[in-house]
Amino acid sequence: MFTFPIVADCISPDVFQNKTPNEISELIVWEGNKQRKLSDLFKIKVTEDPESQSSVAIEIIGDVSEVRRIGSRLQTGEITIKGNAGMHLGEEMMQGKITVYGNAGAWTGSMMKGGTIEIHGNAGDYLAAPYRGSTKGMHGGKIIVYGNAGNEVGARMKKGTINIHGNSGQFLGIRMHDGTIHVKGDCDERAGACMLNGKIVVDGTIQSVLPTFTIDSIKPKVKIEENDTAQGPYYLFLGDLAECGNGKLYVSKKKNPHLSYREEFL
Repeated sequence: MFTFPIVADCISPDVFQNKTPNEISELIVWEGNKQRKLSDLFKIKVTEDPESQSSVAIEIIGDVSEVRRIGSRLQTGEITIKGNAGMHLGEEMMQGKITVYGNAGAWTGSMMKGGTIEIHGNAGDYLAAPYRGSTKGMHGGKIIVYGNAGNEVGARMKKGTINIHGNSGQFLGIRMHDGTIHVKGDCDERAGACMLNGKIVVDGTIQSVLPTFTIDSIKPKVKIEENDTAQGPYYLFLGDLAECGNGKLYVSKKKNPHLSYREEFL
């Protein structure tokens, strides 16, 4: 465990590419407000794979929940973390893959443009969301969370796919422009708030649907992406009408009998 937060955006296949073990060890990270060498904080071991000379694969073993910006702006290669990961993991990544066998902190995949992030634990708040004051939401790529996710997943999302196998927090897809979010578990309140376009699918229970969403129909199934279709039936709500939006919010009919009164408006 680290005493202070570590900012280590140098931990990336793009940075490690074509560097010697000594050069990798000399890379600079920030421990709190002090500069440190990467080798001061990590034990580094370099292995050669004769079948993979075109890209670098990084494996991190241990709890790095205090290490931020791993895989920032990733363009190639893979990162595997066998433990918990810190904030801003894979921010603005363009290609490649990041796999976490643990939990991931807030702002994972923030503003990502491509590639894949797989989290085999839980994800913190603001998954794929931009920083405060920014309008640059997720522009592409795919995020899979096998546990739960926090608040404001996919805020200002413009493209891409987010699959959450567990539950999600409040304000799912807030100010969403496009793309798809699929929650296989339950969803907290205010899903799709200020949504302009895109698709949100909730297989579990949703506490309520905003009054600025109108019921459109009941659908037997929903296409999530190529070769992936979710089986319903689903209530289809359109909104957010307060923003003149045309987003689609699909909610399981079976898991949400408290929404059956909306059927009288069909």
